[in-house]
Amino acid sequence: MDSVEKLTTAITMVEEARGVPLSASCVLHRGEILDILDAARVALPGDLESAQSVISSRDALIEEGRVSAERLVATAREEVSRMVEQTEIVSSAREEAQRILDEAREIADAEREEVESYIDSRLATLEVILNKTMDAVSRGRDRLAGADDKDALAQLSADN
Repeated sequence: MDSVEKLTTAITMVEEARGVPLSASCVLHRGEILDILDAARVALPGDLESAQSVISSRDALIEEGRVSAERLVATAREEVSRMVEQTEIVSSAREEAQRILDEAREIADAEREEVESYIDSRLATLEVILNKTMDAVSRGRDRLAGADDKDALAQLSADN
């Protein structure tokens, strides 16, 4: 910023100028100070234009940063939503799997009880049949034993 340097130089010259006794005035070389002030006036529009350019660049950078930050925040929110959704999906799937397993266990237990009951009733029926068969076998053997006794008695009576 050339104009600022020129104005600083002019101020320094006024501060360092020799004072007029009994007055607030000072002695300056008119040509020198006018040259410095003219150079400041010439440099001022360029310096102002540069400053405005810097401010515009700064504003553009700030806007670009704001837009970029908004995009990052939106992306982060989407990612968080996706992750939460996945967590909910996984949790829901685990709950559903546990429900299916519990239901399958209940069905298996009920079917096992039904099969055991069926087998027990069939075994009871077989037991009844076997008991009847055993009774029939026992009666048959008793008859055979009794017939042998009758034959032996008949033989004994015939021999006597």
